[in-house]
Amino acid sequence: MAEAVVGLLIGKLGAALAAEAAAFGVSVVFKEASALRGLFGEIREAKEELESMQAYLQGAERFKDTDETTGVFIKRIRGLAFEMEDVIDEFTYKLEDRHGGFAAKMKKRIKHVDIWCRLALKLQGIRGRLRHAKQMKKDYMLTEMERYNGASLTHAKPATQAFGFTREDDLVGVEENREKMIQWLTGDLEEQRSRISTVWGMPGVGKTTLVSHVYNAVKVEFDAAAWITVSKSFSFENLLKKIAREFGIPVDIANVEMRSLGKAIHNYLRGKSYILILDDVWIADVWTEIRNLFPTDSIGRYVITSRNHEVSLLATGNGAIHLEPLQAHHSWLLFCREAFWNDTVKECPIELRNLAERFIKKCNGLPIAIACIGRLLSRKHPIPTEWGNVYMELELHSVKNVMPDVDMVLKVSLEDLPYDLKNCFLHCALFPEDYSIKRRRIMRHWIAAGLVKEKENKTLEEVAEGYLNELVNRSLLQVVERNYMGRLKCCRVHDVIRLLALNKAGEECFGRVYDGSRTFSGEHPRRISIHSENLDQLSRSGLTHLRAIHVFNRYINTDWLRPILISSNLLSTLDLQFARIEMLPVEVFNLFNLRYLGLRNTDIKSLPEEIRRLQNLEVLDAYNTKLSYLPNNMVKLQKLRYLFACTDGGGSEIKPFGGVKLPSGIHRLTSLHALQCVKANTEILREVGALTELRTFGVSDVKSEHSADLSNAITKMNHLIHLEITSIGEEEVLHLEGLCLPPTLSKLGLEGRLEKASMPQVVSSLSRLHNLTWLQLSFSKMDEESFSRLLGLRGLCFLQLLNTFEGENMHFSSGSFPKLRFLSVWTAPELNQVEIEEGALESLVELVFVDCPELMFLPHGIEHLRALEKLHLIETSEELIEKLLQEPEPNECNEDLMKIRHIKEIIVQLSREGIRERIR
Repeated sequence: MAEAVVGLLIGKLGAALAAEAAAFGVSVVFKEASALRGLFGEIREAKEELESMQAYLQGAERFKDTDETTGVFIKRIRGLAFEMEDVIDEFTYKLEDRHGGFAAKMKKRIKHVDIWCRLALKLQGIRGRLRHAKQMKKDYMLTEMERYNGASLTHAKPATQAFGFTREDDLVGVEENREKMIQWLTGDLEEQRSRISTVWGMPGVGKTTLVSHVYNAVKVEFDAAAWITVSKSFSFENLLKKIAREFGIPVDIANVEMRSLGKAIHNYLRGKSYILILDDVWIADVWTEIRNLFPTDSIGRYVITSRNHEVSLLATGNGAIHLEPLQAHHSWLLFCREAFWNDTVKECPIELRNLAERFIKKCNGLPIAIACIGRLLSRKHPIPTEWGNVYMELELHSVKNVMPDVDMVLKVSLEDLPYDLKNCFLHCALFPEDYSIKRRRIMRHWIAAGLVKEKENKTLEEVAEGYLNELVNRSLLQVVERNYMGRLKCCRVHDVIRLLALNKAGEECFGRVYDGSRTFSGEHPRRISIHSENLDQLSRSGLTHLRAIHVFNRYINTDWLRPILISSNLLSTLDLQFARIEMLPVEVFNLFNLRYLGLRNTDIKSLPEEIRRLQNLEVLDAYNTKLSYLPNNMVKLQKLRYLFACTDGGGSEIKPFGGVKLPSGIHRLTSLHALQCVKANTEILREVGALTELRTFGVSDVKSEHSADLSNAITKMNHLIHLEITSIGEEEVLHLEGLCLPPTLSKLGLEGRLEKASMPQVVSSLSRLHNLTWLQLSFSKMDEESFSRLLGLRGLCFLQLLNTFEGENMHFSSGSFPKLRFLSVWTAPELNQVEIEEGALESLVELVFVDCPELMFLPHGIEHLRALEKLHLIETSEELIEKLLQEPEPNECNEDLMKIRHIKEIIVQLSREGIRERIR
């Protein structure tokens, strides 16, 4: 994927050229201006050269495995692009290095003359080698691309699917979906209207296999039937010809005009019942372009398979099926059928069972991978040594050798990605197997690495989230968890897809995983993902020019990193999250190109004043560390975009995390989008009002006398989305009646006592926030009347009340909280009754009561909450718990259990009685 490397470089070249005018403006030395002019000329010509080459590279990628000349050329271009990137990164840093007094700046200017000349000569040399590579490519013409020039490239399928051969044994774990599809397709065949069914899921999950079974079972019920495999680069003309051919329409396909062909298809199907399968559709436009061909006075049934979620939305009603990887027992069944197909009982011998389970675990429920490995093993002697050799090859990420069908199917998905998405996807593969990747973390990685660029009117964060959703929609990432709004929270890469992506990342020098078992001799990866605490081999591997180091092992000796940090001074990302380290190596502060420094959940106790050298730093994530203050020179990091720094709150309910003392001058960091968590004082609160770009702001240790300064500062934060305010103690009163919250606010946490007289004003100000979806109130001392005012917050999806409600009766009137999905009430000592009118809380999914000792009855009206899936009753009254656990007498029923029989998960707990049970 050299075009991905080139695309990223073109962006950097463009950014460098954008600084041209400013560079000449600050150049006070004639020789420097002359040298800069020559360097910018080289950058401009390099950019133009690469732009003209990028489109060619995208097409050439498909043929590099079959045309050796193309493969060699692409590899050469990638290497030259990396060399150019090194030059541009060094140039960018030196150009922006304007620190020191007048004399120091002049000295640097004079020194820069030599640097600009050296870099210009270096670029000139690289461009010369680029031209030479192009000339050599012309001398040895591109045979494969010429052969396929102008042709529509279809992507291959495993042979059994390509010829429509599927056996009953292939259908494992999807029998319910098979029956559902048959019913959709053949039910009400007398009804003259069209229906579309869609089957979507990740590559290799069995979409074609399922639909093939169904098609073969039902096609005899129709007057006409056709199966069309849609190519990725389909053309309307070829698609029409395929449809006419497969339906057997008597027309001269080779010579007929398109309008006449469309009319012939329409007339042929009029009055008939017919079924059309469109297999492996990549974009919804395929259906949009052909749907008007089909008559409305007939019975049409259409089935579309796709790996893209967007295509699945074409389904009529609830006619979409999302195929997921197989469950463990179905995986075992399919594996045994394939590995022991020639055995009468198709059972795995005991001596091979352990290896078989390891193979199945590696496949992680992906049918094509299980079948592929099973078939391979069926050709081996059924002995542990033979099978062990195959497993070792798979452990070395040799997907192409062990699972060729998988490699073939998944390769197409990677080829279809635009270059920016390819880079982002390969980055995801560097995370460990089965790792839950958090949305915000991966987005910040991408942004800091320069993989995301602003588009149209969107911020970098919006573009990055769009990329993430697109990878999910293309079934290349799996959703692990969504938040209360349905927004992606965590995702993962399927193990088999990850193996393929790691192979690709290694081939492209994008990145490698280090697990302690091998060195990188002769390799030049740009990113290293460390999964081992033994860094001995890595530190001696001679790696240079790294752009990112990601550490995923808690126990790591950072001294072993020092040689790598010294040899990779262009490093842009260093993520040490969860590593048990107390101090950073001094070499870190010489990394002038560093943009992301990840220290979250480490034991870091302090940061030195040398942090000022990290002038390109955009992300400092020191959340949940041992830091109590930030160094004075922190305010010199003008490019800082995210600053997270807080300490463990020591188990305090009101302060789960403690704020960090900030240096004066924080107002200079005007690029900040996130600042968590500030330890409040008057000076700092007056300064943060200047940070008008903030989207996330957290402040702790707030005292009553800080209220006015805090309110004034927040009023100026016009883009604020997430705000958390924590008082210094639960009895400290926050005077927030004058707080004017920005209309952009979506997430609000108030931890501290609110003055009773000001409660109506506070709630009233909240009601004007139409974007507010998440609210947490702690120690707010809210009575029944104040709570009733909250019911007007119709946009809330999440509400948590911690030691806040002081009334006896919590009443939800009809229509209240229509979008609320999560409700949690903690420590309400007087609460003895909860009333839910019909029509209230209609979207509620999870309901939690904790430490409500007077709550003796289930919420009245809980049976109306049809969307409710989880009910947790923790430390409520003994009477309520006993009633729910009581076994009914014969011929009697437990009325309370009948009210909540629709809820999937019910957990009760009473610690003093040693009770914790899941009722359902």
